Order: sequence, then C-alpha cells, then structure tokens
Amino acid sequence: MGGAIPVVDPIPLPAPVWLFKFLDLLVLALHFCAVELLLGGLLISTAWALAAYRNQDSVLRNARGAVAARLPIVTAFVINLGVPPLLFTQVLYGRALYTSSVVMGIFWIALIFILMFGYFLLYRAAAPSGNGKLGFWLGVLACAALLKVAYLLSSNMTLMLRPEAWLEMYRANPHGAQLPSGDPTILPRWLYMVSGSIGIAGVGIMLLGLKRGLGDEVRLFMQRWGARLAAAFIPIQAGVGYWAFQTQPQGVREGLLQGAFNTSLIGVWAATMLLLTLLGLAGGWGASVRRALPMAMAAASFGNIAAMVLLRDAIRDLTLAAKGFDVWQRTVAANWAIVSLFFFLLVTAIGFVGWMIWVLTRMRETEERYA
Repeated sequence: MGGAIPVVDPIPLPAPVWLFKFLDLLVLALHFCAVELLLGGLLISTAWALAAYRNQDSVLRNARGAVAARLPIVTAFVINLGVPPLLFTQVLYGRALYTSSVVMGIFWIALIFILMFGYFLLYRAAAPSGNGKLGFWLGVLACAALLKVAYLLSSNMTLMLRPEAWLEMYRANPHGAQLPSGDPTILPRWLYMVSGSIGIAGVGIMLLGLKRGLGDEVRLFMQRWGARLAAAFIPIQAGVGYWAFQTQPQGVREGLLQGAFNTSLIGVWAATMLLLTLLGLAGGWGASVRRALPMAMAAASFGNIAAMVLLRDAIRDLTLAAKGFDVWQRTVAANWAIVSLFFFLLVTAIGFVGWMIWVLTRMRETEERYA
C-alpha cells in the first residue's frame, strides 16, 4: 500500500519537523475554536429565529440578533486561522494531501465558492431585515452551505489517509468529480465537529451574555440557555468521539492506547468533557450564574479542543505510518534567519490582534436591540 504514496519532495524542510508540527497544531486548535463557535452559533441562532417568529418573543429575537450579528466576524477568524494550518499540513503531508485534493478536485475547488456563498448569507441574516421569518430561511441556507464546507474538509482530511483508494478513484473519474465512499470514519469525524459545535457555541453565548448592553433579561436568557446547550450537547459529542475512535483501524486504536502521552491526552479530553457537562448543569439550572462560570467553561473548552487536536494528529501519523508514510523521516536544512523573521512577524501580528481586542473591550458599550 505504501507504493501509492508519491516519492518525497527533494527540497528539504527549512525548519525541523517538530517546529512545523507545533505551529500547525497551535493554530489548528484556534481554528477549531472559531469553527465550533461559527457552526454552533449559526445553528442556535437559526433555531432561535424560528422560535422568535412563532412566539413573537422579544427576548429570543434580541438574543438571536446578538449572536447573528457576530457570526460574520467569527467567520473572518475561521478563514484566517484556517489558512496557516492548511499550509503547514501541506509542508509536512503534501504527498498525501495534494494527491487526495486532486482526486476530489472539483469538490475541493467548489469549497471556496460554497464558503463565499455562506459568508454572504451570514451578512444578510445579520442585517436588521434578516429578522423574523426571513432570518430563519437565510440561516437555513447558510447552515446548509457551511455544513457542506465542513463535510468536504472532513472528506479530504480523511481521504489523504487512504492511499490505497487514490488510484481506484482516479481511474473511476480522472476529472476529480467524486467524493470518497466506503470509509467508516468520515461521518463520525464530521458529526463530532457538528454536534460539539452547539455545546461550544453555548459557552460562547454565555460569554456574550456578560455584555451589559444587551439588557438584563436577554443576558440572563443567554447565560442560562448557553449553559444548558453545553450540558446537553457536550455528552453527545463525547459519544460521537467514541464512535469515531471505534471506526479507526485496529492498529490505530491500539497505538492510541499505548504510551503515556496519548493516554494522558485521552484523560484530558474525557475530564474536560465531564467538567463542561457539570458546569453546564450548574449554570443552566443552578441558583445563579456567576461571572467566573463562563470563563472557566471557556478555558475547559479550549483544553478539550487542544486535546482533540493532538489526538487527531496522532491518528493521522499512526494511520499514514502503517501505509509507508513517516512524517518524521524528512530531510531538514534549517534556515534559522528565515525562521527568526517568521517568528518576529508572528509575534508582531499577535500583538496587533491583542491591541485591537483591548481597544474593543475599552469601548463604551451601547444598547443592542434587535426586536
């Protein structure tokens, strides 16, 4: 099966593999945080739009409007945080990723246009004219577009792990007009992100509920229901995660259960899942919602996503290693001058982002009304 993987690129890496790995996983964890907030926030705001229209509930409408108004901004973070890990993955796993991208090329290119269409719909749904019934239908269309984007990404990230399928798919359709089929891991991988997005977005809604300009009634509603959504959907995501684990090849499952590092990651993943569920129960049905609760849940959410990203990387390396692709066996000719310049620009960019966030937090809060 290893013969299906193209030969290694003769150009050496400009930095050690571990450095590319670190950067890839760090930015990918941030990207997945934004993805979960976007998908979950869109699903929740769409459901709230329908409920507000049917019940003529001003609290629901204001809560839905507050979430929908921020989704285009979250999308910008999704896109900008999604490009770097894709580039790092191409550097490390280009022989696999480029091949799978060509095999499903039409769908891979179409992903960009579907994302642009979904982005446009988010702006329309966030506009004042998007309230009520129109907001619901715009949300439904945006959900369909962005869920399709997520499915195409999951399909390619899974297909790159199946070199044994590339040649057969290419022979069946050399124009790239087909998606991988018969892989039991694609659906649970996609559902893991979708189901978890509602719970993680619930945490984001709790944080948004701390904003004073929303009004006391709307803030309490968002904090209560954000906690309840986290308590309800985080366990569902845990179940889907176990399903995704069970669909992996036996060698991969055994590899994940060996070694202190991988087993520790599984422990962190499970512990943060449990913690988020318990804190969600406390916030959703407790006597009061303290300001520290959403902060603690946000920290637990990032820890959970970080553990998932590391486990996902372990699955990728174990799967490809069994098929003749060892990512660590690469020639390295480190160019530390370029690497130093890159880190300088990275730290500078992070500083600017931090300054912009600080400016936003210092701005005088204005009253938000969407009803």
